Amino acid sequence: MQDSIPLGRAAPVTLRRARVPLPFLAVPPDGVTADRDGAVLVDVALAGGRITAVRPAGQGPADDDVDRDFDLAGRHLWPTLVDVHTHLDKGHIVDRAPNLRGDFLGARDATAADREARWRRPDLRRRMDFGLRCAEAHGVSAIRTHIDSYEGQAQDSWAVLAEMQAAFAERVALQGVALVALDVYRTPFAETLADLVAAGGGLVGGVTRATAGLHGEELADLEDLLDRLFTLAGERDLDVDLHVDESNDTAGAALPAVARATVRHGYEGRVTCGHCCSLALQDDAALAQHIALVRDAGLSIVSLPTVNMYLQDRVPARTPRWRGVTPVRELRAAGVRVAVAGDNCRDPFHAYGDHDMLDTWRQGVRILHLDHPFGDAAALCGPAPAAIMGLEAAGRIVVGGPADLIVLNARSMEQVMARPQADRAVIRAGRRLDRPLPDYAELGAGAALA
Repeated sequence: MQDSIPLGRAAPVTLRRARVPLPFLAVPPDGVTADRDGAVLVDVALAGGRITAVRPAGQGPADDDVDRDFDLAGRHLWPTLVDVHTHLDKGHIVDRAPNLRGDFLGARDATAADREARWRRPDLRRRMDFGLRCAEAHGVSAIRTHIDSYEGQAQDSWAVLAEMQAAFAERVALQGVALVALDVYRTPFAETLADLVAAGGGLVGGVTRATAGLHGEELADLEDLLDRLFTLAGERDLDVDLHVDESNDTAGAALPAVARATVRHGYEGRVTCGHCCSLALQDDAALAQHIALVRDAGLSIVSLPTVNMYLQDRVPARTPRWRGVTPVRELRAAGVRVAVAGDNCRDPFHAYGDHDMLDTWRQGVRILHLDHPFGDAAALCGPAPAAIMGLEAAGRIVVGGPADLIVLNARSMEQVMARPQADRAVIRAGRRLDRPLPDYAELGAGAALA
């Protein structure tokens, strides 16, 4: 289908009879009627790399001055998507650092060993560039990546992140978050790390476990560590993004502690928490109490459905009993901002993936039962993660915004879900993107298997 989209130059064009899910429209035009999937038919005019008009289908002016029209005939038109939680620095090491058990402990240990042995600037540069090109080819235009930032590693990793931000400027908006176990914040290195993050325009972050521990194991000084983290962030006016309660511990002690620390430090609306798996195992009363804390603290929650289903409840020779994903419906019903994201890609924490946010969203819809009806499920891969990243025009189709779009060969949400949309057409700044997926041979893939 890509070759049939006549967008080889930036001349004005109107994409007629485009089917757009309502969550992607910043301002739905008057007079449109949503179909059963919550999508509407519109004409979208493009010129100079921007969106110049969004009108009800067939109601454009007779003297429209566009040079060309293209009839999408009801096919879905989406904005380019936003992946708000990734690990580009870990990506594509699965061939050389396999997780032979497939569980969290195996992932932690295999990653740490590979990081210490191989994560030098040329290696980081090659793999992060590869991952970003995959994402761009799939139609992802904004990414937030967590960066392992332990002492002795942080300077190299943040330097390469800065290189990638420069190399992909105007292509993929890229944010960085410092990722360390929370006990690092009781060490003198914490101050150095916060300064490094501030210099890189990033976010303060971490994982609510000890360096050699697992989620669900008690951190006796959790409150003190969170206070130290928030103090460092506040002194530098940096937002916060944390990995929280990625386990089957029904107590889920870290999330309410983060919510209380957020309020204590006046950080409402500036904190994101990823995973929060243990919420799904709490009884109704505890769940309601914790969701109220999350809402009142203005926390944003990111669900990582593919990776959490891969890691959680993995026990040798036993079928998993639970999905390991956070209760998205209940959080959204309470008014909490929620997004889905891709998380790990071809590394010990998740052996699969391709930095394809559309694929992540499709899997998330199935896993989280966000269908029948689809309602505003599309918000979880566009406007919601864009808002978390503070990107006003990303993840939406808005007049005056960039003509960054995806055309799908599907005329209903069921068709979007039924096929992987490998023939999607990606449009950037009004032109069809011609960037093929990079070849795994660039990474030397397979050498470790010989």
